[in-house]
Amino acid sequence: MGGGFCARRLNRLSHLLRGSVERGEIAGAVALLARQNEVHVVTEGTMRLGGGPAMERDTIFRIASMTKPIAAVAAMMLVEETTLRLDDPIEKWLPELANRKVLRSMESAPDDTVPAKRSITLRDILTMRWGIGATMAPAGTYPIQKIISDLDIGPHPMPPPFEPDELMARYHDLPLMHQPGEKWMYHNAYDILGVVIARATGMRLEDFLAQRIFDPLGMRDTAFTVPNSKADRLATCYHHDGTKLDVFPEGRGGQSSRGKMFPSGSTGLVSTVDDYLAFGRMMLDFGAHDSARLLARPTVEVMTADHITEGQKAISPFFPGFWDNHGYGFGISTITRRHGVSMVPGRFGWDGGFGTTWSSDPQEGLVTILLLQRMFDETVINLHADFYTLAYQAIDD
Repeated sequence: MGGGFCARRLNRLSHLLRGSVERGEIAGAVALLARQNEVHVVTEGTMRLGGGPAMERDTIFRIASMTKPIAAVAAMMLVEETTLRLDDPIEKWLPELANRKVLRSMESAPDDTVPAKRSITLRDILTMRWGIGATMAPAGTYPIQKIISDLDIGPHPMPPPFEPDELMARYHDLPLMHQPGEKWMYHNAYDILGVVIARATGMRLEDFLAQRIFDPLGMRDTAFTVPNSKADRLATCYHHDGTKLDVFPEGRGGQSSRGKMFPSGSTGLVSTVDDYLAFGRMMLDFGAHDSARLLARPTVEVMTADHITEGQKAISPFFPGFWDNHGYGFGISTITRRHGVSMVPGRFGWDGGFGTTWSSDPQEGLVTILLLQRMFDETVINLHADFYTLAYQAIDD
């Protein structure tokens, strides 16, 4: 592992993001590469379309599912302290999930069930194998999809629009789609992980995260809400309506810019590129931060290991080709196979549904972050791929 970056090659990253802005694909973006003591930041475009203020290094973004790695770290702090255990039944903290019923098949009516073979564990939740999540099938394919939609607990980039106890009440009579530990299903597990953390600590999730993670790491702009004093730094989020970018209708989950919001461990945090760099560096250093330590090295190692078996990958659809070179640990995906310029085995991180992405690479000593605000789609996927290629081609050994 060598030093920093090649200055000439870094210019390609600015060109990529500037071109995306000029083509109207995004309003703007902030990118960061950090290696050893060298940090390179690129800002392009504006915080909103139509002549908004320029993107700045301290612009605040909705990071959506990049909340999940942070929640996983919080849970593993409690595991290290033996407040939680990975393989204990979770019903001690979530009695609403005791005595689960499981659909006989995905085609079954909600009352066509069999008993769960065992209790749900924290490990099931951390690895998203607890039995409920995104079906990755068109709406209306299975009866259970309508029930989840009616309950308003389905996967969504915005948090559920009700209190934690109400969320768990909605799960109480809902059958699992699959037996605990059987299949990886994205998203829902981390909504309830936040409830586990809150109940186990007797603290609000947002307070625990602030006290144990954000304050020690100096993540001053990371939270579930943006106060009025910082509202002018919050970037506007967009989705593509088929012809153009349009403002994303926030609706669900209340006010993400200010006011009350459900504290989900799955989504909902806002952050900045430097805040998330502090988190990414802590994970890169296997739990250490300056003279402090948030997690033990073995804990980060287990979080970033691949916990999904080949058989489970075969029955757990996600993005096409994802499982060919990725595994999943605790809130974090890990590269498992060398497949392209940036696909370094052992590199880990996660993305957010509003177009954000982060990874830390222990082999290269590299943290990479790209923050933009366009709902995840093929354009964002391609932009992420190009971003990571340009990050790695700029490494100067």
